[in-house]
Amino acid sequence: MNIGQAARASGVSSKMIRYYEQTGLIPQAARKDSGYRDYDDSDIHRLRFIRSARDLGFAVGQIRELLALWSDRARASADVKGLALAHIETLKQKQVEISAMIATLENLAGRCHGDDRPDCPIIEGLAENIGGMAPQARPHRFGKTG
Repeated sequence: MNIGQAARASGVSSKMIRYYEQTGLIPQAARKDSGYRDYDDSDIHRLRFIRSARDLGFAVGQIRELLALWSDRARASADVKGLALAHIETLKQKQVEISAMIATLENLAGRCHGDDRPDCPIIEGLAENIGGMAPQARPHRFGKTG
């Protein structure tokens, strides 16, 4: 199947398929006499695996490790679990950071009148680099963010 068909079958865009080929996550596709890429069922299966890993937030390097473990029938499940648990910790840290961002923005938006006046706590907060400060370093006047 060509790249468009592979994209539809795998749920991965043509652009990302090309990227995955460039980065080595999938092997370079065979070429037809016409020069078009030619994907088979194993390529589609691999692309679906990659899409599933991406949907769970794994980075390309982690997906490379997962693919290596997937293809290694002598793998230890402890290796896969360790990778997953490390990723869970990363996601939890991101969740904390996102929660802090939401709290800061809610606080700033709640203080903004949202009318025709130019005064805006959101703009003032961004100008004071409130978003770039660690939660504990934020001025108390912007409220608790964690």
